[in-house]
Amino acid sequence: MDHIRNFCIIAHIDHGKSTLADRLLQTTNTISERQMQAQALDDMDLERERGITIKSHAIQMDYLYNGKKYVLNLIDTPGHVDFSYEVSRSIAACEGALLIVDAAQGIQAQTISNLYLALENDLTIIPILNKMDLPGAMPEEVTDQIVDLIGCSPLDIIPASGKTGLGVDKILSAIIERIPAPKGDPNAPLRAMIFDSVFNSFRGIIAYYRILDGKINKGDLVKFFATEKSYGADEVGILRMDLEPRKTVSAGDVGYIISGIKEANEVKVGDTITTVANPCKEAIKGFEDVKPMVFAGVYPVDTDEFEDLRASLEKLKLNDASLVFEPESSQALGFGFRCGFLGMLHMEIIQERLEREFNMTVITTVPNVSYNAYLTKNLEKVVVNNPSELPDPSKIEYIEEPYIKAQIITKSDYVGQIMNLCIEKRGELKNQVYLTQSRVEITFEMPLGEIVFDFYDKLKSCSKGYASFDYFPIGMKQSDLIKLDILLNSEQVDALSALVHRSNAFELGKKICTKLKELIPRQQFEIPIQAAIGAKIIARETVKALRKDVTAKCYGGDISRKRKLLEKQKEGKKRMRQVGSVEVPQEAFLAVLKLD
Repeated sequence: MDHIRNFCIIAHIDHGKSTLADRLLQTTNTISERQMQAQALDDMDLERERGITIKSHAIQMDYLYNGKKYVLNLIDTPGHVDFSYEVSRSIAACEGALLIVDAAQGIQAQTISNLYLALENDLTIIPILNKMDLPGAMPEEVTDQIVDLIGCSPLDIIPASGKTGLGVDKILSAIIERIPAPKGDPNAPLRAMIFDSVFNSFRGIIAYYRILDGKINKGDLVKFFATEKSYGADEVGILRMDLEPRKTVSAGDVGYIISGIKEANEVKVGDTITTVANPCKEAIKGFEDVKPMVFAGVYPVDTDEFEDLRASLEKLKLNDASLVFEPESSQALGFGFRCGFLGMLHMEIIQERLEREFNMTVITTVPNVSYNAYLTKNLEKVVVNNPSELPDPSKIEYIEEPYIKAQIITKSDYVGQIMNLCIEKRGELKNQVYLTQSRVEITFEMPLGEIVFDFYDKLKSCSKGYASFDYFPIGMKQSDLIKLDILLNSEQVDALSALVHRSNAFELGKKICTKLKELIPRQQFEIPIQAAIGAKIIARETVKALRKDVTAKCYGGDISRKRKLLEKQKEGKKRMRQVGSVEVPQEAFLAVLKLD
């Protein structure tokens, strides 16, 4: 075990984690020149197209150092705030972390929050200054920032470049010298923690784990703590570019197990594996269940595909443990699922993966957050995940909505625009700290519901991409919220209702009506589009009827003949409006998000 090192790579988005991981794999000859490609560990098309990491990827490398052979287990993690759950799980499986900072951009919000995660788990931090080859690199300034943040000496910081391969050998020797070897007793009962799992259509579910004590042999009977079910270990091994079977995987190592499990809900990330013959006493304290931030309804375009959608979501949940879903139904869209996501990017990625990996075309409704409504009768609490579940307003004492603390790090030139944006979103300024002369950290408290839609995009555009944003929930606060309903032809469309703050209701109602007027196709009868709060209509637009020229056959003659035909047409339109139903196109559901 003295020759094993487990470490992960953490950084803000776009600071070059995956590129540096590529260089480490090349230097240790884990991957041949022929197999080499950019972002070697990212195996999804989506990750390559967008240049982001969505999943954590574990891989084992061998390295000769001072004549001894060392085994290095590397986990490359995502940098985006929406995937921080992946990072927390990877950190739980390691003893050390490489903290990568971009020499041109300096420390950004996600760097700080990932660093805190690592420090809470007592990991050894190795700071690395990446992208040293860029003409815009500011090594002295950024070195000072790192020293201020973690209190190390400037000599501990390794200058490197993922592109040119500068400093990679120094990083490898620092990993071996500074990161402690894993502790654990190879002869104790088996205790292994599952930190990830994937679904393989031929072999069932493959679980990845880190062994703390004991060892696991091929053919052992193992038991999972959370579900208390036992399975035979058909194949165990370690993770290289491909899975590499071994007879035994022992304490301190990271490996995989295939035991022919077919049901998605039988493997829980964070669960403990032990043997049936000699079980351990207690489960490993892993990480808590993830709390979704954004809820949206996901419905199949064709109602018959409901069961297929359920199966696809279950397989996706294996690969992405932070996805939460439960069945729900809507009058407008039929049967579907209420899904919980960690943020807007997460929601977009899930939707895209459903289409690519499972050929499921889905309709997503307006995302929202969950609220607490307290009733006048002995203040009973009702959790509202969907605006249509809100109780009758006359019975509600007050409503609470989730608040977050948002930390924005930006250049001082953009402070004005960012403050305007946050105040517009009902944010309260709590603090403003100048980290350096040109970099400011602004702290706001604001409702989560306001940042769900388009806050991140607007923040990026008003700061020309220089603002980094990180947030964490701080609990529920009482707010003056009302339910805004949209009526089409006097019928309520439940998929378009939203809970909004009273001050924004009129503007929002007007905007939605105007937008829907452009998107709903004209019918033979006129369609009123109304926004209402309870019984009070606050905005209205009308889609005019298509009119057939019934008087075309009257050439000349008395006016009363024309009038009679027009009156008859008017009656028909009235009758049609009573029986006619309006189809809402898919664009209409999404357009409500992009109102500005």
